[in-house]
Amino acid sequence: MKAHAETIPVVVTGIEPVTPLIKLFTLRSPDGSDLPAFSGGCHIVVVMPCEGRTYRNPYSLLSSPWDLSRYQSAARRHENGRGGSLYLHDRVQVGSHLRIAHPINLFPLAKVARKHILIGGGVGITPLMAMVEDLKPGHVPFEVHYSVRDPEHAYFGLCLQRQLQERVTLYFSSRGERIDFARVLTGQPLGTHVYVCGPAGLLEGAVRAAQTAGWTDSHIHFEKFSTPPGGAPFDVYLAASAISVHVPSGMSLLEAIEAAGVDAPYLCRGGACGECETEVLELDGELLHHDHWLSPEDKASGKKIMPCISRASCTRLVLNR
Repeated sequence: MKAHAETIPVVVTGIEPVTPLIKLFTLRSPDGSDLPAFSGGCHIVVVMPCEGRTYRNPYSLLSSPWDLSRYQSAARRHENGRGGSLYLHDRVQVGSHLRIAHPINLFPLAKVARKHILIGGGVGITPLMAMVEDLKPGHVPFEVHYSVRDPEHAYFGLCLQRQLQERVTLYFSSRGERIDFARVLTGQPLGTHVYVCGPAGLLEGAVRAAQTAGWTDSHIHFEKFSTPPGGAPFDVYLAASAISVHVPSGMSLLEAIEAAGVDAPYLCRGGACGECETEVLELDGELLHHDHWLSPEDKASGKKIMPCISRASCTRLVLNR
């Protein structure tokens, strides 16, 4: 996907604070037409021009895929983030016009599954909401397990529990409650698939428990997005474009490349999908890998980088971009 192409105009028609940290945004087409079709697990990238730079943040779609008159997405406020969530929380109002990328699904439901187990933590519940909407009209059994701080932060989980009752189990960490992954994942019917989204500890615990219980990797699905970390500024030379780019401490390498007017491919912008993988032609220094895509061997080789999430500590870096 090119950074400046393939976007859709939308207008914000609703903003609802649903927890102390999360706002729910409703987006519609400015002319009232239906928005593009999507499925449970999809995300969009919201494009936010702001004071000389542009934020492009991925957010899961959590509204019903059966209702294309609107998209709904939720953004958690990050006070110490790079600014995209603060832009949404502080500057976007009902009536604001935005542009979004077409929905992308890197976390789809397995249509051949005989049962689905959805596990979420914190704001990681959001992609599971649309998955539930996808599953409700069918006959394949499913259950939801959601770990969250306390009832005040559990808006989405409580909504699901009211709809689905015993199929949803909530766990409040303030009460010392934890998901017993071994209990949840052991003894499930053949053909069951599990989907996990949330903090690293929850994700790693669920995946480890599934593997210990004998699940095959093809039946374990997870969404792992990371926020590009800050770091010392550095410079990069883009060989194919024949330009030098400065990467400030508060900007990702991908954002700096885009700000220089170079279209670079992306899908997730969180180091998970591999779309922005870029060849390193020269390096005098160290690559700081933060992605979940490259193998340990690729990272050790110093020949590849994921510019959406990784940085460099170097005196010279040349990319094939």
